[in-house]
Amino acid sequence: MAVISEQIIKQAKQLRRELHTRPELGLNEHHTSQKISELLLSFGLDVHTGLAGTGIVATLRNGDGPSIGLRADIDALPIQELNDFEHVSQNPGLMHACGHDGHTATLLGAARHLSENRHFRGTVHFIFQPAEENAGGGQMMVNEGLFERFPMQEVYALHNWPGLPVGEVAVSQGAMMASQDNFYITLTGKGCHAAMPELGADPVVAGAQLILSLQSLISRRLSPLEQTVISLTQLQAGEAINVIPETLHMSGTLRCQSNETRMTCWRLIEEYVKSVPLPFGVKGEVRWEFGYPVTKNHPAQAEIVREAAEHSPGVTKVHFNNPPSMAAEDFAYLLERCPGAYFWLGADGAEPSASLHNARFDFNDDLIPLGIGIWVTLVERQLKDADA
Repeated sequence: MAVISEQIIKQAKQLRRELHTRPELGLNEHHTSQKISELLLSFGLDVHTGLAGTGIVATLRNGDGPSIGLRADIDALPIQELNDFEHVSQNPGLMHACGHDGHTATLLGAARHLSENRHFRGTVHFIFQPAEENAGGGQMMVNEGLFERFPMQEVYALHNWPGLPVGEVAVSQGAMMASQDNFYITLTGKGCHAAMPELGADPVVAGAQLILSLQSLISRRLSPLEQTVISLTQLQAGEAINVIPETLHMSGTLRCQSNETRMTCWRLIEEYVKSVPLPFGVKGEVRWEFGYPVTKNHPAQAEIVREAAEHSPGVTKVHFNNPPSMAAEDFAYLLERCPGAYFWLGADGAEPSASLHNARFDFNDDLIPLGIGIWVTLVERQLKDADA
């Protein structure tokens, strides 16, 4: 069982708070990237910069053997922080509201420990990925040759998880996070005086019917066993209270737990948008903004995470094959190209953590030694040193 030194834990916690004060949006993590690179070089790793602009891959080799990757996300969110502690964000309108500062500090702590205690044989690639929040930095790194330049047999990532107590881990042999797509619907009718609706074609009434129809799509066109969410979140129509408008704009998000269901929903939503408004004399069109695919763990690697967590110091319980989250994650792109697994690390201490993407969220530093321990245990178990 790996024992992480107090010096490494202290450094990681100090770094986490430093990063929290300097949040940067995706693809603009220049200070963050520079700080990460400097530390990795000080640990004696081979450091490669520039993937997806601000992304970093640091390589630690210790003899011949397999190669695995460990990934942390490094970007922040466009949220004005409402906390008042000393390490509050110094960049107005930006904050680490999802814990990427903690993920980064944890992986750096693991890199330092493994560089100083090489109880493994093989290669570890430490992947620091920009732009997880919406911009798809994971896909960019894959497209720019992540797995060609840094061949690896497996790849792993963790995320802190409010709702689970500190010391608990969750991992599944399948979907962990949903796909995420945005859709933009335009309904075009015929404007007229609000007192004479028979002279026009009302896109607002057609839109109301379409909203209800899209919800019935889930309950009547999909299996009850399929986990899917369609949320209409924006409506824009009209300029005057006594005018039936020409157009209605609607937008929303689609979340699915399987790629097969995702493609079925694409087809059905387009079908509904075109057909439901027709009896109202209204034409419907939809434009898609395709987002992240399902974050789907490979069964063997999920089992590897479970076993590593069960043998890591401080882990009190491992939840296996729990229901997935309807949130999305661009680690999905890495899992589409390489066997691996994504897991959750409980974040609730004596008081429940604020939710992710909340203006009062702060990463729980008690997770840092737990996360470092899991990473180190996983590496040492997967890259066994026959001479150890």
